[in-house]
Amino acid sequence: MRELVLTCPEAQAEALSDALLDAGALSVSVEDADGDTGAERPLFGEPGLEPEVQAWHRNHIVALLPDGLDPAQMLEQIRAAGIDDIPPGDWSIREVPDADWVRLTQSQFPPIQVGSRIWIVPSWHREHPDVPPGEGMIHIELDPGLAFGTGSHPTTHLCLEWLAANSPVGQSVLDYGCGSGILAIAAQMLGARRTDAVDIDEQAVEATRYNAQVNRVQVNAMLPDQLSDGQFQVVVANILSNPLKVLAPMLANRVAPGGRLALSGILERQAEEVAQAYAPWLKMSVWQAREGWVCLHGTAH
Repeated sequence: MRELVLTCPEAQAEALSDALLDAGALSVSVEDADGDTGAERPLFGEPGLEPEVQAWHRNHIVALLPDGLDPAQMLEQIRAAGIDDIPPGDWSIREVPDADWVRLTQSQFPPIQVGSRIWIVPSWHREHPDVPPGEGMIHIELDPGLAFGTGSHPTTHLCLEWLAANSPVGQSVLDYGCGSGILAIAAQMLGARRTDAVDIDEQAVEATRYNAQVNRVQVNAMLPDQLSDGQFQVVVANILSNPLKVLAPMLANRVAPGGRLALSGILERQAEEVAQAYAPWLKMSVWQAREGWVCLHGTAH
């Protein structure tokens, strides 16, 4: 296979990437044309947020070409789409060495250990020697996908460890903002009597149902307007600080008397602000912090 490599300024990177995909590229990536030089500069933003700048001053746009596609024809199509200022010296072709791309991709997603009891295991690592069997161990099978989380983020680790440390055995659990359903699945594996999982994204609801089926647990996944009235002994929400503040009255009132609430997706500097939003109902405090993120928890009275 071959790659078409074009050089372009920051303002052109997004439009050129889209045009290459429309012209038949299998994939497109953006690289810093000044990488590994004195002119290299980082792109970064707050944890969990996209950086304000989406490209570098000078970029290499790398398009993976399907077999048989003529690069010159692709360039003509790009020019016809309105990007007509690519000088001849600003593009080149490079060969891509043969590789077992499936195996290579899978090797980038090894099993993830969370605390002492929980392992997140992609399906191709079911028999991985690092994953210990045994009573009391929780193995959640979850394959990396395009969205909804795979358990690698610190906020997910915090919520999983909180669930393991605050055993929901025999209790009702609500996972609000369920994404892939990993927290709901973990709650069921940890002994919850019933777990409802809610997300505003219908595809996340479907992903949760699918992942629960793969893991052989019963999770009731639904959209918010399908959640029936009632309270839960455990409520977890791993979202972001602003939605958590907006949802404070609803989430707090979903916690049964004596029940527990755990919140994550909160930066350390946002912890006090989120805790104040829940203060009329529950006293929230930091349970643990990790890599700039915190998990807040509290008990309803």
